[in-house]
Amino acid sequence: MRIPIKILDPAASVPSHAYDDGDAGVDLTSVEEMTLGTGERAMVPTGIAIAIPKGYGGFVQPRSGLAAKHGITLTNSPGLIDSNYRGEIKVILHNTGHADFDIKVGDRIAQLVIMPVEHADFEAVDELPDSGRGDGGFGSSGK
Repeated sequence: MRIPIKILDPAASVPSHAYDDGDAGVDLTSVEEMTLGTGERAMVPTGIAIAIPKGYGGFVQPRSGLAAKHGITLTNSPGLIDSNYRGEIKVILHNTGHADFDIKVGDRIAQLVIMPVEHADFEAVDELPDSGRGDGGFGSSGK
């Protein structure tokens, strides 16, 4: 699948797979230098805009290494990019770690996964069909 991309900032990188074979996500990089203090969050620009095909969505997810080593995650994980959005991709990073975290221009800050999505139509009904779970919510499995 080819995704059209517009470079909005000269420091931007075209997203790419770290390994060609088997990677689901592509790396998103920062075009701004900043320090993310402990407990702080910031919207980090990537300097790119893309055109995701209809029937697909872009899902922005944390990088596991940043999460494990530094406590850097995404506040709205996964972030959703709709197929009709054409603005700059920005990543809402959150520092849950115990130290300030420096972000340099070109640093890999998140990953983007393109996945098929269904367009659902909803129908109001008086009753829902039965299921094995019913209306059991959080913790209802007892495990």
